[in-house]
Amino acid sequence: MQPGGGTPEQSPDAGRVLAVDWGGKRFGLALSDPTRLIAQPLVTLTRRANHRAPVADIVELIARHEVTRVVVGLPLDPEGNEGDSAREARALGEAVTRRSGVPVTYWDERLSTAAALRSARTAGVRDRDSRARIDQMAAVAILQHFLDAARAAATQARGHGGTEE
Repeated sequence: MQPGGGTPEQSPDAGRVLAVDWGGKRFGLALSDPTRLIAQPLVTLTRRANHRAPVADIVELIARHEVTRVVVGLPLDPEGNEGDSAREARALGEAVTRRSGVPVTYWDERLSTAAALRSARTAGVRDRDSRARIDQMAAVAILQHFLDAARAAATQARGHGGTEE
């Protein structure tokens, strides 16, 4: 089990996965290919101050891209505990499931923004000029980690764990 309650082996074997990098102002989204090998940036959604998360927009993207699983990044503190942000991310996930019928997995996002910032800097992207792209890159990091973990779990379940006796 992954911190935040996610277990990739619970995910259906086929179909696209949508990842959401939850944020107070912006939500970066990433989408897998149908074979679940590669995560790619999709879009960044915004919400105005004191407004609800863009659940309707996420549900519309789920339908448009035939998504079969949603992964919501769970913002945990350094010790792995959930605070207010994690509770809000869980509420978003619950609303998405309620409105779309698509199952949601919560995934530890503690390192996703840092990885996205490193990638952005390597690519020459300036932080303050490209926040929306960085949010998408964080969603890509969350999704790729989920996809890699799901593939590893599936391989191990088939008895190909790579260990010999």
